[in-house]
Amino acid sequence: MKWMRQLYNWVLSWAERPGGERMLFGISLAESSFFPIPPDVLLVALGLGAPKRVFRFAFITGVGSVIGGVLGYLIGALFMDSLGAPILDFYGAQARFEQVRELFAQYDAWVIAIAGFTPIPYKVFTIAAGAFSIDPLVFILASTGARFARFYIVAGVIRMMGERARDFIDNHLERLVVLFTILLVGGFALIKFLL
Repeated sequence: MKWMRQLYNWVLSWAERPGGERMLFGISLAESSFFPIPPDVLLVALGLGAPKRVFRFAFITGVGSVIGGVLGYLIGALFMDSLGAPILDFYGAQARFEQVRELFAQYDAWVIAIAGFTPIPYKVFTIAAGAFSIDPLVFILASTGARFARFYIVAGVIRMMGERARDFIDNHLERLVVLFTILLVGGFALIKFLL
């Protein structure tokens, strides 16, 4: 896993270089379809360096992530055999892909909303959504809501806590993800119940 640490350090290095915002967009786009490092890493680093611009960084991350999700959807819909399967194989995610198939059969696009919000490899879900012909509009709406919520929450934590945010996120990420996932699922369940 030495290459993963090197890639992680490379992503972090963009926080101190010109073009950090462009790289944030590019990493956000790529991570939703094939890149292994989540954009949160650079979002946190940029946000700590320029706290007054952290919500702008969250917006850039969200836009890149949703566009990348559409790219992942297209890979699954049009190029599953030639691109989608090799990407999933590279990450050892074929078993997850089959689990995602079952989740889509049960919950449809609600799965995208939950996956887009959690640290579960989002690319598996975007590629699967295309492969399983999930309604593209529903996919985009669910992705937009979930990804923007996730990145704005990270930005809010950075804005409120400043330098302590990195340590807080590192130490409590699992708990935060569980809490936000419960809130998200509960919100969707409430909406579904009311409609």
